[in-house]
Amino acid sequence: MTLPTLLLTDPLFLQHDPGQGHPESPARLQSILSVLARTPVAGTQVRSPRSATAAELSAVHTPELRQALLGMAGHRAVIDEDTRLSPDSYDAALLAAGAAVGAVEEVMAGRARNAFALVRPPGHHAEPGRAMGFCLFNNVAIAAEAGRRLGAERVLVLDWDVHHGNGTQAAFEGRRDVLYQSVHQYPYYPGTGAPREVGQGAGEGFSVNCALPGGATDSDYRSIFEDLLLPIADSFQPQLMLVSAGFDPHRNDPLGGMLVTERGFAAMCAGLRSLAERLCGGKLVLVLEGGYSLEGLSQSVHACIEVLAGRSDSFPGGETSSDTAHAIAQSREALRPYWSCL
Repeated sequence: MTLPTLLLTDPLFLQHDPGQGHPESPARLQSILSVLARTPVAGTQVRSPRSATAAELSAVHTPELRQALLGMAGHRAVIDEDTRLSPDSYDAALLAAGAAVGAVEEVMAGRARNAFALVRPPGHHAEPGRAMGFCLFNNVAIAAEAGRRLGAERVLVLDWDVHHGNGTQAAFEGRRDVLYQSVHQYPYYPGTGAPREVGQGAGEGFSVNCALPGGATDSDYRSIFEDLLLPIADSFQPQLMLVSAGFDPHRNDPLGGMLVTERGFAAMCAGLRSLAERLCGGKLVLVLEGGYSLEGLSQSVHACIEVLAGRSDSFPGGETSSDTAHAIAQSREALRPYWSCL
């Protein structure tokens, strides 16, 4: 019996409304769900998640942040210029974190082949003690902690959002049991993610940052995966693989400056699925982050779901730019003391 690809989502995610004109709008998720309704993917199963528990939140976030966000529940609030809450935002954020945890639980228990948590608000900018950058709780970090609790001794978090996941890096930069890898536009919001940021203390070498100028194509991302991210991931030997799946590197995204296509995202997903199948029984979970071109987002998510459900895909041909080659070389130089594969 073939296990399903699990899709976790809920109408409550559409009730999180940061306000008119805000790019992180309910229309983002609605566009994804509309494409899936028009073109269902065979081998998938859609399910509503549960909310994250206090214990699951506290594995990543400080009591002060949790209490502050709880105090904003039920009404409109503004944390910063980017991060705004509507009356249902707190409950949606709890459910988003719970969806990421639930995806990990199902995959770790062998009840799902792999999974995609189709959630909002996103999470990777939320630091242990600070909500920021459209994010309230750090969904993927909470999911990584759940994976550790469920027996995964080593967890990989790969972040392909156009923005660096400062919150996820901050949560794990002192640890060796969670490897954080990010490919992102730089310099750009939030200003973190330089190649020299390799982790701290016991976690030195376990933060991997590939900092790109704008304009990177599918071919550039192929080189980053083949020459940097996948060799380190292979050496790390994860027992669970998580992806902060942001689709703002898409060529049509209004907030990003990259040139990735739907096929490029599918190829990245296919490479990770193949690695997961070889290393950890296919235990791969994607968690939605950014992506603000409705067509680019919805088509790219659909392409990744097709790959999760079994479709093969590969990067198109093309040359690697000199800017990308330089970025890869900078990251390899910073990380070579920690990884013999480089």
